[in-house]
Amino acid sequence: MSTVMTPAAAARRELAAFNGRLVGPEDSGYDEARKVYNAMIDRRPAVIGKPTSPTEVAQLIHFAREHGLPVAVRGGGHNGAGLGTVDDGVVIDLSLMRDVEVRPQERTVRVGGGATWGEVDRATGAHGLATPSGIISTTGVGGLTLGGGLGHLTRKFGLSIDNLLSADVVLANGVSVRASADENPDLFWALRAAAGTSASSPRSSSACMRSAPSWPARRCGPSRTPRRSCRSTASSSPPRRASSTGSSRS
Repeated sequence: MSTVMTPAAAARRELAAFNGRLVGPEDSGYDEARKVYNAMIDRRPAVIGKPTSPTEVAQLIHFAREHGLPVAVRGGGHNGAGLGTVDDGVVIDLSLMRDVEVRPQERTVRVGGGATWGEVDRATGAHGLATPSGIISTTGVGGLTLGGGLGHLTRKFGLSIDNLLSADVVLANGVSVRASADENPDLFWALRAAAGTSASSPRSSSACMRSAPSWPARRCGPSRTPRRSCRSTASSSPPRRASSTGSSRS
């Protein structure tokens, strides 16, 4: 009697060097692992992979290509349409790649693809800095940024995407590259206009962003709640940009 190997079982066999986590429908933590922020989205991926490096992201992409499986990439999981998950496919969950490195003298912050804005805000706030972000602390940095990024600091400092300086990207063919104004500028341009329009769009494994000084701006990040301070900051700043872009594909 022959048996059919499930995609999750195939992933465990073929990705022997994978140091992250692989979760399939037969695992006890599957229902928790497949959840996204929008509870109306109830999709059942064949495999949920949680990589710890860009190399492991590439391994998951290669596995999905070899087996003809659709891919979804999840950062914070806040996309309203559920683009961070997929039925019968491979979800690349970046939640184990959430390093945040602040460089105060350069006023920049390098962020892992799975980091949330609350984590970034806490790290930059310790240095009197803030990066324009959204309004919910658990939103993923990658998804919100690639979707534009509208928040309390937008009128003074622009959208999140306006403050993106570079991104380390794993392409759909598994190749890792850096995109910036000086390196792969066409890809950098495409990232700045991505807005979740294609499931095959490349996804950043980390990003470097501009971080602005200081009080009272840092109190207006998503992990802090004094709304009065945020309103006074916005009202005293002249409108520099007008945009309704705020979607996220994470």
